[in-house]
Order: sequence, then C-alpha cells, then structure tokens
Amino acid sequence: MPDKAKRILLKLSGEYLGGPKGQGFDFEVIERLALQLIEVRGRGFEVAIVLGGGNFFRGAQNQPIPMDRVNADQIGMLATVMNSLALKETFMAHGQSAAVMTGLNIPAVAEPFEKRKAIKKLSRGEMLIFGGGTGNPFFSTDTAAALRALEVEADWVIKGTMVDGVYDKDPKKHPDAVKYKTLTFSDALKHDLKVMDAAAIALCRENSLPIGVVDIASETALLDFLAGKDVGSMVR
Repeated sequence: MPDKAKRILLKLSGEYLGGPKGQGFDFEVIERLALQLIEVRGRGFEVAIVLGGGNFFRGAQNQPIPMDRVNADQIGMLATVMNSLALKETFMAHGQSAAVMTGLNIPAVAEPFEKRKAIKKLSRGEMLIFGGGTGNPFFSTDTAAALRALEVEADWVIKGTMVDGVYDKDPKKHPDAVKYKTLTFSDALKHDLKVMDAAAIALCRENSLPIGVVDIASETALLDFLAGKDVGSMVR
C-alpha cells in the first residue's frame, strides 16, 4: 500500500454481514466491522463501502419460481440498501458520522449518489456507504464498487474476503493452493481467479485502479494491509 493512499473503497459480500449462517443480520459481525473501520478512519484514511445483498437475496437463478432477471436484480439492489442502512446505524451508535448514498431513486431512505457531494462527505470524515449497486440491472456489486471507487477518486479498491488473499485455487478445498502476493489484472482475468467479476477487474485495469484482497474476518488484516505490511494480495 503506497504511503500516498488516502481514500479507499471497501467491497464486502452481504453474506459476511449474515455471520456464520450468511443470512439476515448478525449484529455482532456488523459491530466488529464498524469498529474496525472506525479505527481505519482514525488512522487518517477516508472510507467508502459497497455491500452486497446476498444475506437476503441471491438472484433469480436461486429462486423456487421463475423470476424476471430485471426484477430479481432490483430486489437484490434493495437488499444492499438494507445492509447499508444497518451498517450506517451501527457507525452512528458508536459516534461515527455516516451516510448512505444510493444508485436507486429512493429519497425517503437515502440520498442519490452525486460525485461532488460524495467526495465532500468523505473529505469531512464521514463513513460513506453506497447502496443500490449502480442502480441498473445486470451489473454486480463488484462492478458497482469499481465504478464508485473511480467516481470518488479512491486510491484503492479493497475486497474483503474470508481467505487471506488471492490463491490459484480454493485454499479451503485444496491444501496445496498457492497464494499470490501480487498479480496483474490480466493474470486475474486469464486464470479466472475470482478476485472480483470480470467487468469490475477490466474497469480497474482500464483506469489503473489497484485492488487489494484481505481477510476481513481478521481484526488486523485490513489495518496491516493499509500500513504496508506483508498481508493479503495486490492486483495492479
């Protein structure tokens, strides 16, 4: 992590907020996350967050009835807004100012995304959570994370996962899996390493936006990565 890095965007799955079951809200997990990010903010970083919605809804293909893809994606986007609001309230319960901006037009719940307002919020120390994906169907929250990171001029996108970096295969299933400390965007795409989806990686590659991958379940990995210690993986 270069010393000049100041503004980060953290991408997390919705399942992480659901705890061991990966469903609904696990407020112990959400509180640990909030406290970890408050400490990151206390070290001088500006923090934006994009959350998935899989703890509530996992898309049209996983439903017991035929479902239109556009409607299914809209349900998923609303699930990300619920997650965003829960995290916002947790920040505020600990005295940390926070705001939610969305790609969906739901003004009674959160204000719509607008670049200048978003950067102003970050620069004055607010935790900024982007809900509602891009506001469009057919785009994942990975792609939303890359897009929002570019729009707010973040220095890094950081993907929080349940493993300690990027491996050539699933380390939970294969003891001989090899971890990459650094790799290129092209390698991540060529070998389908599941860092983020292909559209998000391509967007980062085209705009030279580096991706960090850390174990978000660790209480220290994110802070250590930001401090330049030898943890996680970097795609650049």
